[in-house]
Amino acid sequence: MKRAAIIGCGTIFQVHLPIIVANPEIELCAVCDNNPAVQEKLPAAAKAVPFYTDYEELLEKEHPDVVHLCLPHYLHVPVSEYFASHGVNVFCEKPVGLNTAQAKEFVEFEAAHPEVKIGICLQNRLNRTTVELKKIIDGGEYGKVIGCRGFVRRVCGASHQDRRAVAAGQGDASAAFPAPRLRRDRACGGCMINQSVHTLDLLYYLCGDIDAIHGSVNQLADYGIEVEDTVAARLHFANGANGVFFATNCDYTNESVQIKVACEKASFLIEDDALFRIDADGVRTKLCENEKLPGAKFYFGASHGILIDKFYRAIENNTDDYIHVRDAEMSIRLIDAIHASSKAGHPVAP
Repeated sequence: MKRAAIIGCGTIFQVHLPIIVANPEIELCAVCDNNPAVQEKLPAAAKAVPFYTDYEELLEKEHPDVVHLCLPHYLHVPVSEYFASHGVNVFCEKPVGLNTAQAKEFVEFEAAHPEVKIGICLQNRLNRTTVELKKIIDGGEYGKVIGCRGFVRRVCGASHQDRRAVAAGQGDASAAFPAPRLRRDRACGGCMINQSVHTLDLLYYLCGDIDAIHGSVNQLADYGIEVEDTVAARLHFANGANGVFFATNCDYTNESVQIKVACEKASFLIEDDALFRIDADGVRTKLCENEKLPGAKFYFGASHGILIDKFYRAIENNTDDYIHVRDAEMSIRLIDAIHASSKAGHPVAP
């Protein structure tokens, strides 16, 4: 049995906690958050273990085998490296860094510390729809990939009333939006690194290496924040395919992520948690559907549990069968390339 601690008790903590508690091979030994007030609102399972406001103290007293990092983006790399340097396995939420330079350094750190495992939570790679589509593409039955698209449409943080007030100079942006997401130095981005990094990762994971990106990064709604709310990009793949990526967090409602991959003989669409094959004559056939995760935001998907269980099996059996830092680096390189292309006004290589 592995002893696990959770660092950070925000929204995504609520996804990790029940998965840990439900696994008979994992013992929750502690939780940690720098805000002591959150302790009163924790679920019973978290209240039953020691609570810390200092993760260094937690390490000294509890000696966990694994830590789950559910922290703001800017803390992912330094806290991961702290625990890994002390021999603790790390399961870290996305993103894998604030920028390409930090992600590259994290990859190098991972390679220099083979004695521990650092897993990155790109859980949508393990959705049933993704697994099936990956199998279809790699199998080649429908020919090579010739095009793809990924659309992400979200409402982020505030109500439209709050947003309109902020835009009119009558509201408080810091109240309407979570503080770390207001600042580029803390979040290093808006709708890409927060809402759509998984979609960028899947376009790359499913369709192959991307050799050029032409992007446009915008703020369409004036919320008084530092980061982008809307992005469009054209992707050129090394295999000759072309793709389109669009993401916004200033839509009027949250919509299902849409990923479409066109092969030579048929197209495939992931939408509303289902995978469809669309034949040349337009006939649509449902191939499979994702599991649902009760009580969580629908766009989280249900694959956190699959990925977490996989990570613990990799620790137990000493295998490499999990998502590494090196696997997640490209998602950050793609985000940086879109920003660079938008600034330069021409395509750039990721």
